[in-house]
Amino acid sequence: MRTSARSAALFLGLLVSVSLLCNGQAKLDPRAAKPTNEVYEVLSQLRGKVLVDGDGKDADWQSLPWKPINQLWLGPELKGRDFMGRYKLAWAKEGLYLLAETIDDTLVDTHADPLVKYWDDDCLEVFVDENANGGNHQYNHSAFAYHISLAGQNIDIGPDMVARNYKAHIISVRKTVKQKSTWECLIRLYPESFKDDTPGQPSVNLMKDKKIGFMLAYCDNDKSEGRENFIGSIPIAGQEKNVGWINASVFGKYVLMGN
Repeated sequence: MRTSARSAALFLGLLVSVSLLCNGQAKLDPRAAKPTNEVYEVLSQLRGKVLVDGDGKDADWQSLPWKPINQLWLGPELKGRDFMGRYKLAWAKEGLYLLAETIDDTLVDTHADPLVKYWDDDCLEVFVDENANGGNHQYNHSAFAYHISLAGQNIDIGPDMVARNYKAHIISVRKTVKQKSTWECLIRLYPESFKDDTPGQPSVNLMKDKKIGFMLAYCDNDKSEGRENFIGSIPIAGQEKNVGWINASVFGKYVLMGN
């Protein structure tokens, strides 16, 4: 009798769970999902020294292919020269080196305080997962989503749910001629154990065969109250594509290749 009653209760519970899922009352949150199919691209090591000056003329850059920033994550379809973007990425012991070119017909930075609505100004957004373990990083340092402003500030949200300027994490120089901006950056990687307000924490030294997560995006505002478009480097499945600031599982996966 006890066995039959227990089996009946388990079966009833299963029916209730299925019913809730079918009626939309209990859903798995895709933003918190772990990666299920990890495909790693190879990331080249720099052979020489890159000077972060916004020129992009160093020899190493000439040998690397461009990758597009062309995935529309938010906003209407882009028209004409409203935005175009591409980038190159490599690594050295001290961090990732990024060269990005963006063509934007209107550059907007209307918020005087860099910690206020920074995503609604034109900015380059760099997503980095130091150990490529994916998962939720909204209010923790399992991964970072740095918004590099036109003024060179590096803004992300801390575990206290407050926006912070991570000045030491990225060195960047942007040069703009007419509508084309060239961004050159050194991105230092920090572990999950990074603590805000604790000075002197070292970044991670990169080495051959290390795996990381990375993707790139651009917030585009054409003199509106908020950004009109959000364009990324990685295709994201599903209707909700603005999930990178929460879920590092959508980042691209890379393995560092040595010389």
